Amino acid sequence: MRTVALIPAFNEADRIAATLAALSSVAGIDDVIVVDDASSDDTAKIARSCGATVVQLEHNLGKGGALEAGVEHARDPDVLLLLDADLADTASQAGVLLSPVLTGIADVSIAAFPTPVGNAGFGLVKGLARWGIRRLGGPFDAQAPLSGQRALNRGALAACRPFESGYGVEVALTIRALRAGLRLVEVPTTMAHAATGRDVAGFVHRGRQFGHVAAALLRLAVERTR
Repeated sequence: MRTVALIPAFNEADRIAATLAALSSVAGIDDVIVVDDASSDDTAKIARSCGATVVQLEHNLGKGGALEAGVEHARDPDVLLLLDADLADTASQAGVLLSPVLTGIADVSIAAFPTPVGNAGFGLVKGLARWGIRRLGGPFDAQAPLSGQRALNRGALAACRPFESGYGVEVALTIRALRAGLRLVEVPTTMAHAATGRDVAGFVHRGRQFGHVAAALLRLAVERTR
């Protein structure tokens, strides 16, 4: 069984080396692909120096576009592991995420993060995502609807593509998996990433995220009526 880890990255030079180093300790991963989404820093150079296969995009495509580009280079894996580039040392938890899919317990596993401490957001985007999943996907009470850390078997990958654009990737993936009757599990982890705070940059980021999730839900609602 061939497992490929796919990591979209945009200007993650400060954390990508730690993420890849931690991931190297996880058993069962055959290939690691980093998709550099037209970064302006040394993300691609650092990822290559760490031994990852790097797909370097000329233009920024956003997360969904970067994932699509990476899948094309993954050569039809049995299991695809999706990870964010900023996990740093906590990427070592990827084995916990992989286990339900590798053992056949689930078709899709989703990493749940510990409750954030400090200046996190107000939960508006998460609330919208959870509502949309229940409304458009089915009776699945998603505790981590926005988590980008996921493992999918081959059938799930086929059912969930194409990846939605922007920050709507995860919500669309969950809804399409539920519509396909796949088995989803959320796995508690100690993963952590560079979360945004309650400053101007944080609010701008969450505003974009809210818009992308809302747009994805609208497209999925239209998709269901066809």
